[in-house]
Amino acid sequence: MIENVDLSLVDWSRGQFALTAIFHWFFVPLTLGLSFIIAIMESIYVKTGNAFWKKTTKFWMTIFGINFAIGVATGIILEFEFGTNWSNYSWFVGDIFGAPLAIEGIMAFFLESTFIAVMFFGWNKVGKKFHLTSTWLVAIGSNLSAIWILVANAWMQNPVGMHFNPDTARNEMLNFWEVFLSPTAVNKFLHTVSSSYVLSALVVIGISAWFLLRKRHVMMAKKSIIIASAFGLVASVNMIGSGDNSAREVAESQPMKFAAMEALYEGHDKVGLIAAGALGSEEQNEYRQRNFIFKIEIPSALSYMVYLSPEGFIPGIKDLVEGNPERGILSFEEKTKRGAEAIQTLRELNQVKGQDEARYAELKSKFEDPVWIKDYFKYFGYGFYLGKKAIHTIPNVPLLFYSFHIMVALGFLFIAFFIVMLYLGVNNRLGKPRWLLHVGIWMIPLAYIASEAGWLVAEMGRQPWVIQDMLPTIAAVSQINANTVQISFWLFTIVFTALFIAELRIMLKQIKIGPKEGGN
Repeated sequence: MIENVDLSLVDWSRGQFALTAIFHWFFVPLTLGLSFIIAIMESIYVKTGNAFWKKTTKFWMTIFGINFAIGVATGIILEFEFGTNWSNYSWFVGDIFGAPLAIEGIMAFFLESTFIAVMFFGWNKVGKKFHLTSTWLVAIGSNLSAIWILVANAWMQNPVGMHFNPDTARNEMLNFWEVFLSPTAVNKFLHTVSSSYVLSALVVIGISAWFLLRKRHVMMAKKSIIIASAFGLVASVNMIGSGDNSAREVAESQPMKFAAMEALYEGHDKVGLIAAGALGSEEQNEYRQRNFIFKIEIPSALSYMVYLSPEGFIPGIKDLVEGNPERGILSFEEKTKRGAEAIQTLRELNQVKGQDEARYAELKSKFEDPVWIKDYFKYFGYGFYLGKKAIHTIPNVPLLFYSFHIMVALGFLFIAFFIVMLYLGVNNRLGKPRWLLHVGIWMIPLAYIASEAGWLVAEMGRQPWVIQDMLPTIAAVSQINANTVQISFWLFTIVFTALFIAELRIMLKQIKIGPKEGGN
C-alpha cells in the first residue's frame, strides 16, 4: 500500500509543518493570556482613575502587540501549508476541518482586527469605557481563534460527528455540535488556553522581576507580579483539572499515545504512574523496547487516573500490536486486514460506478452500515500498512515519555512558584529573598519548554496518523517534488529564525525602555 510513496517527501513535509508550528507557538500563548492580563489592568484603571494603571497597561500592551503581529504571520503560513503540502489531507477531511477555520476567520479574526486598532490607538480618541470594551473584545477574539483551531485539531485526534462519502472520498459533517463539544475538543481547548495563561503570567512575573532587580519601575513591577501570580494560579488549577481529563480521554481514544507517554509495553491491572524515571538503551526487537534504568512509581495511580479505580487495566504497546482478545483489543495485523478491505471496497465502488449499478449499490450500502463502519472503515488508515511492520505505528517513545514528564513536573513547579510570589506580593515582601527574582526570570524559558513539550506530546504522540486511525501521513501528503519542500524548509528556517531574533530584540529593547512616564 505504501510502496510508491516518497518517504523523503513525507519527512520533509512533516519537518516543514513542524517548523512552522513550533515558531507559531512561540508567539501565540503569550498573546492569549497577556490579552486578559491587560484587560484586567485596564479595568482597574477605569475603576480607580489612577494614571499609574494606564501606564502599566500600555507597557504590557506593547509587549502584546509585538507578539501578536508575528503570531498572525506564522499562523497564515500554517494554513497555506494545508493546501500546498497536505492537499490529500485537505481533500479527505472535507468541510469538517474547513468549517472551524472559516468560522475562526469570520468571527474571531475580524473581531480582533476590528478592535485592536482602537485598543492601541484610541486612548485619547474614544471614551474610557469604549476603549476598555475594545480591549476585552480583543482578548475574547484572541481566545475565540484558539477555540476553532483547537476544535479542528481535536477532530484529527478523535474524529466524530461525521460521515464518509465514498463518491467523493471526503468526510462530511453530520453533527456540528458533536464535533464542537466532543470531550477531546473541550479538554484540549481548556488545557491549551490554561497553559497559555500560565506562560503569560510567568512572562509578566519574569519581566517584572528584572525591573525589581534593577530597582526600576518598582511599583509597576510589584503590582504586575501580584496580578500575574493570581491569574497564573487560577489558570494552573484549571490546567491540572483539564490535563487530568485530557489524559483520561487520550487513554480511551488514543491508547498507543497513552502507552508511549508512560513507556508502558506490558499492559496489566493496577498500573503505577511514573513520577520520574530514565529510559535505557533501545533493545533490538520489533518494538524497539526500552527498559527503565530507574523509576519512581506511584502504585496503581495510572489505573486510578483513567478509571477512578486502582483495578483498571491499561493496555501496553505490546497489547496494541499483538492484540488482546480477552480485553477486546485487535492486533495490528487484524487492523491492517480490515483497513485494506475498506480501501479495496472504496476502490471497487469507484470502478463499478456507472457500469454495474447493482454492485455499486451493494458496495455503497456498506458505507452506510454502522456495523461495517465500526468493524472495517474505522481502521481505514491501517490498510496503508498492509504487509508492513507494526513499528510504523509506534510513536517515538523516549520523546513522548520525557516530554510528558517534563511538562507535568514543570506544571507543578509553576503552581508552587505562583503561590510563593503571590504570598510575597500581598505581604509586600517581593525581592526578599533576592534570588527568587532571578528564579522568576528563568521561569520564562521553562514556561516555553513546558508549552512546546505539551504540543510534542499531542502531535508526535498521534504519529503516524494525521487523522487518528483513518489517514496516515504517507497518504495525506501532496504529490510534489521533495526537493521543492526541502528548499522551502530551509528558506522558512532562515526567515523564521530572523523573525524570532528580530522579535526578541524588539521586545528586549522595549523592556529596557520600560513604561513611559505619565499616563498619557
